[in-house]
Amino acid sequence: MNYHERITIEPGKRSGKPCIRGMRITVYDILSYLASGMTYQEILDDFPDLTQEDILACLSYAADRERQTLLIQV
Repeated sequence: MNYHERITIEPGKRSGKPCIRGMRITVYDILSYLASGMTYQEILDDFPDLTQEDILACLSYAADRERQTLLIQV
């Protein structure tokens, strides 16, 4: 999944947090809903402008961020 076309970052929107396609729904919002146990369908029902590909883009974005995280030991 190439999330780069779906995940946008705009300094004046949601304090520059990664959002979905320029909307005010953040990647964090979607990940939080999934972590709380909501299904894809429940999220899509609550946010009709979202698509399943948007949710997958959030997961792909999070996976890429995790892969890039550096471990610094003190």
